[in-house]
Formats: sequence, structure tokens, C-alpha cells
Amino acid sequence: MRVLVTGGSGYVGSSAVRALAAAGHDVLIYDNLSTGHRKLSAGFELIEGDIADRDKLAPLLKRVDAVLHFAASAYVGESVHNPRKYFHNNVESSLALMDAVLASQVRIFVFSSTCAVYGVPESLPIVETSPRNPINPYGATKLFFESVLAAYSVSHGLRYAALRYFNAVGAHPGGEVGEIHDPETHLIPLAVRASLGTAPPLTVFGSNLDTPDGTCVRDYIHVSDLASAHLKALHYLAGGGPSLALNLGTGKGTSIAELLGLIEQVSGRKVPFVFAPPRAGDPPVLLADATRAKQVLGWTAQYDIRQIVASAVQWEQNLPGFLKKVGTERASPGTGPRPPA
Repeated sequence: MRVLVTGGSGYVGSSAVRALAAAGHDVLIYDNLSTGHRKLSAGFELIEGDIADRDKLAPLLKRVDAVLHFAASAYVGESVHNPRKYFHNNVESSLALMDAVLASQVRIFVFSSTCAVYGVPESLPIVETSPRNPINPYGATKLFFESVLAAYSVSHGLRYAALRYFNAVGAHPGGEVGEIHDPETHLIPLAVRASLGTAPPLTVFGSNLDTPDGTCVRDYIHVSDLASAHLKALHYLAGGGPSLALNLGTGKGTSIAELLGLIEQVSGRKVPFVFAPPRAGDPPVLLADATRAKQVLGWTAQYDIRQIVASAVQWEQNLPGFLKKVGTERASPGTGPRPPA
């Protein structure tokens, strides 16, 4: 198949691109490089553009059979303080993308959604039928777009998979893909950098939460496992499968305290940290039930938490050399529309 991947120069998107190519699919990456890196698209056709640019998308959609949509703003904390950016990027611009898709012949669509659509769960583990009550703008924008897909599946024959994944972590086994964010806000990269002395002590948000050790518990899922799930979802839809939403997780929770202990074991270095109050919009525990993904797609996570941590530590240790090769390969300020401040 020929597949357009929006946000294919980003962290999860670039991993999915490699999974698609390994399976024999032709890939076209569409990215404005506002947060992605050109280096992560090396070896693939990259078109620089914004998903709000319907005129630019129209000829590209004539070349493909399906769309994988990763392009989005994706920081929970930032969404609380700057919701305007999130509603602009994740709703307004994504609606423009959908307008372009519906004007084309493409009717297969895989959406990068999130467990943030559930908010604070009423029971654990979270299943797909659990109440969806997001408590931050990021989750609200993703849930809104899921509703858009559901409506368009009825009115326009769109077939979609909304993949609600939990905490994406880890790095590609070959060292080709890992987390590169500016600024970096994710836990594992910041913890590893703190241990290496290249970043300040880690800030741990919450020490007296309603969890076994008082710190947040999350279901950490390796980025390569997420990539394989997107590939399986594409094949499922291409085979005539009906639209659906699926959780992607391991079903095993790891607290921040436990995670820091693992990082110290793998790296051989202490992780200096300080506690801070819990962040607004952060549930104490998120844990997936991914049974349906196994039943429908034949997918299960292959990486355990220690393997995830080991790949992340190796990536962070090699990152300075990677960035030196990348240089300043970012989009210029004039490339495509930008979100409001």
C-alpha cells in the first residue's frame, strides 16, 4: 500500500514509518518539522507542510491509499497552560486534514489517540468502554477528533482505527529513532540526563498520591510496539475490518520511584531528583487493558519495562553524537502555519 504519514518525522511517527517500510509499504512523510527532525526521515520521501494546508495535501492524497495521522501537540501540562495551541493544532488543523481526506478517494485512516481521553479512571485496568472524561485539553482534543472520525465513518464511509496508547517510551533497537524534544519534558530522558549530569535534578510531580509508593503509576509501552500496532491496524482496515478504538499498553504499571530504580540499575548512576506538587490534569494511575487489541489485531507488547529502560538509556547516552550529525535540521520559521502563542 501507499501510505501518507503525518508527523512522520516525530518520535512515534518515525518508528511507524520504519515498520511500514519493513513490511513492504511505500511511505510518504508529511511534516512541518516544527517538532520533528529531518534526520528521522532519512531515506524516505519527506514533504514539508502543515496539515491545515488542504491545497498542499490534495495532490499528495491522490498518491496514497491510506493515512496514518500522528501530527499533533502532545504535552499534557502545556495543554493546561496553553489550551489555545491544542485546540488549534489538534482540532482546527486536523479538521482541515480531514476535509482534504474526504475530498479524496482515501477511506482508510489510522489515528494516534491517547489514554488521556479517559481522564481519571473509575476502575482499573482501563478498557475501551470505560467512561471517557478527559481532565486536560490534550485529552479533550483527542477525544473530539475521535468523535469526528466516528461521524465521518457513518456519513462518508471512512474506516478508521483510533489507537489509544499509554506512555510511549524507549528507542529503536537499531538506534535510528528515539526521543528528541525541545524542550524535553518526558520523564525517562530527563531522568537519564540528570544521572549523566547533563540536566538538573529530575522533578518528580507528586509524592503522596493514592498509589503504593506515593508516585504516579503509568503503563509504559515501547515505541516499536506502538509502531507494530499501527501496522497491524492498517492491515486490519485494508482487509475490510470495521472502524474501532483500541487501547495499546502492556497492562503492567510502573511507578516513578520504581522507574528511577531501574534507570539506576541499567545506567549504574544515581538519578538525583526533587519532589514537587502534582501537576494539574495528571491522573495518579493509568493502566491499560489491551485484550481487545490482541483479539482483533493479534497484537501484544513485546518489550518489558527493563528492556524499555535499557533502550532509552542507550539512546540518551548516544544522543549527543546523533544531534551533532543532525545539526540544526529544523524547519525555518516560515514553513507552514504555526499555532497561536
